[in-house]
Amino acid sequence: MWSDILPPLVTIAVAAPAIIVAYVIFGIAGFGAALISAPVLAHVMPVATIVPLLALMDCVASLINGLRLSDKMAKDELKVLVPLMALGTALGITLLLVVPPRPMMLALGIFVIAYALYGFLAPPPTSTIDRRWAWLTGPVGGVFSGMFGSGGPIYAMYLSRRLTDRDAFRATQTAQIAFATLTRGAMFAFAGVYSDWRMLGLLVALAPAMLIGTWIGHHMTLRLSREVFLRILHGLLIASGISLIVRASGLFG
Repeated sequence: MWSDILPPLVTIAVAAPAIIVAYVIFGIAGFGAALISAPVLAHVMPVATIVPLLALMDCVASLINGLRLSDKMAKDELKVLVPLMALGTALGITLLLVVPPRPMMLALGIFVIAYALYGFLAPPPTSTIDRRWAWLTGPVGGVFSGMFGSGGPIYAMYLSRRLTDRDAFRATQTAQIAFATLTRGAMFAFAGVYSDWRMLGLLVALAPAMLIGTWIGHHMTLRLSREVFLRILHGLLIASGISLIVRASGLFG
């Protein structure tokens, strides 16, 4: 029975290192695991399996990071962002049925890269932005999350300008992603995706790699200054933007 559920050893051998690296990044920045791991996982499993699998892993990793950093969480930010994100996600799912996603994906990719380049080149910010920006960030992030699961960069851009404490940013970003992935995971469960026992087998086989990566990322962050942390964050935003532009171009389907 277990031989039918657990993935082949070659799948684990290819996927596990990619998952470790991906969740090191996730442990540092609170998002970006799919960006790193999905291109590698696509070589050993169907794309239709990757998205719900990473939704489960992101959810577990978010809960782990959230529990570890719960005392740093900016609950006031989440009280505003989460309901707006939920509304945006519902709108994004609706738009997915009527609006071609590639132009929006391309626009988001260009915007994220431009913002990250500005973050690299401009002097470090000396003040925070007004919370009223959450009324734009929450719905917009939710729309992109609902359309193609890429709301993380939007929340990161907002929270990095609202929260000066590195751990407060990570805790709040992680909680925001947890709510987003719970929403997507519930959708996949409702659609019956997780009724396939092979999905459970993949999760069990690759969970240790996810836990190792998250642990390494967390401990690496403890040694980073805010300036280095922001450079890593902006670099990840650039990589996210490039990934979105590539996906929008249709080069990989």
